[in-house]
Amino acid sequence: MFNLSPKAKKFLEENQGKKIVFTNGCFDILHSGHVAYLNEAKKQGDLLFMGLNSDDSIKRLKGESRPINKEKDRKYILENLRCVDCVEVFTEDTPYELIKAVQPDVLVKGGDWKITDIVGHDIVTAKGGEVKSLIFVEGYSTTGIISSVQGRE
Repeated sequence: MFNLSPKAKKFLEENQGKKIVFTNGCFDILHSGHVAYLNEAKKQGDLLFMGLNSDDSIKRLKGESRPINKEKDRKYILENLRCVDCVEVFTEDTPYELIKAVQPDVLVKGGDWKITDIVGHDIVTAKGGEVKSLIFVEGYSTTGIISSVQGRE
């Protein structure tokens, strides 16, 4: 069972009846591909709730050299984008328990994800919600940015 922060609990309580869209990710080095995706995600409902991988979960998923930006900084940046309404950090490798706790109406990931591979699709479809694979902006990736900065492009 995921323990939502008081801020996230209040957000969900105050917005009952509104269409909540959920997405998640690392968002280590924010780039225009991320922003285009998040703007598109927001258009799928009334409010955008984001699950943000913790620093520890990113290390497990991407290796010891990641994340580049710490979770408090990544969270701050995301919370200050117009399209993002709430950000909750999760420490697990997947946001499955967070999705269970939020019970979003719409679950989205980038276009490089098949719907059946999107973590939590079973939770959302079981309650009659929608699961969507949105746009994927080619040529933008955090890994590519890191390689370019390191001269390994």
